[in-house]
Amino acid sequence: MRRYIKPAAFLFITAAIIFMTKHYGFGDNMINSLLELRELASSRPVTAALIYIIVTSVGCVLLALPGAAFAAAAGLIFEPVTGTLLCLIAATLGAVLAFLAGRYFLKDAVRPWLERNALLKKFLFDDVSHSGAVLLMITRLVPLFPYNLQNFAYGLTGISLRQYTLYTFIFMMPGAAAFTIGAAGIGEPEHRRLYFMLAAVIAVLVTLAGMILKKRFIK
Repeated sequence: MRRYIKPAAFLFITAAIIFMTKHYGFGDNMINSLLELRELASSRPVTAALIYIIVTSVGCVLLALPGAAFAAAAGLIFEPVTGTLLCLIAATLGAVLAFLAGRYFLKDAVRPWLERNALLKKFLFDDVSHSGAVLLMITRLVPLFPYNLQNFAYGLTGISLRQYTLYTFIFMMPGAAAFTIGAAGIGEPEHRRLYFMLAAVIAVLVTLAGMILKKRFIK
């Protein structure tokens, strides 16, 4: 029975979101905001980029919204390369803010959350044989570790801010690129097939890398 709980919860949440979107018009507002920001990106790209970075940083970390949605938004608003870069900058900035909050302000709040996730706790604190680069590679590429919790939890480890920032940027790059390029194909019909193919190839490579890392490092 337990294996059906998460799929059922996902379906329930999806249905609730669809109902609220239809009832309150959230979807129209979101679509209008994306269209307005896309128009702004064509006339004032720096302003649009700053707005995107601020919204994404706050939304991913403080509001715990899914990063994939913001990566897709970057692909719809900007060019694939620019969108991927902006998504990485924004996601890394948000992750750094969460890291600093966990290290200096929210230690007592983060520890109970971490205790409830035995895998992340064991991986970050009990098994100290891995370097910071290996830890971040695994937790960013293997989809077993809650993204928002690991950002705060890293603040409780001994990893340096410089290491954390650099490897977070590097190892989030493939996932961000897959979602951004794929979404760019929706907004640019003339390049749709190429963008979809690139996104699919990157997604397959990320999945294979995650499977290899899981088999190698996670018991």
